[in-house]
Amino acid sequence: MKSPAIIFTVFIIAAAAIIAFNKNTPEKTPTQQVIVDDITAGSANQPLTSIAFKDSILHKGKIEEGQKLDVEFEFTNTGSEMLIIKNVSASCGCTIPEKPEAPIAPGQSGKIKATFDSRGRAGLNQKAITVVANTKETVHTLIFDVEVNNPEYSK
Repeated sequence: MKSPAIIFTVFIIAAAAIIAFNKNTPEKTPTQQVIVDDITAGSANQPLTSIAFKDSILHKGKIEEGQKLDVEFEFTNTGSEMLIIKNVSASCGCTIPEKPEAPIAPGQSGKIKATFDSRGRAGLNQKAITVVANTKETVHTLIFDVEVNNPEYSK
């Protein structure tokens, strides 16, 4: 019967030693990283910058079904590092986005362009374009809406 008491005592002493050791070990303070990894917006060790869009939501009015609509979102690199637009994608296959290939210098401007194909899209359409860049907020969402009229429905 002494065996469980000995095991319990050894367990308590080991736990106390672990707690005492952890209290004496200085804590490492995390350092703030100002880089982006490859998964998000560019190459490893890429410095972050900031971006400002002139308008992140555009209302494009009305078009006739079958027309293509070109949309442009203007932006400025408001940070102190080169801005790299890593990727742009659309919420639907009817919208084809286009990004600038060259880096944008601090203080310079650029455009995210997209073409919306209205074939088979009668009614109100709201489309989102997702932009991934080496910015503090890695992902940005741009939205445009357009009403597509179908002449057959108005008869």
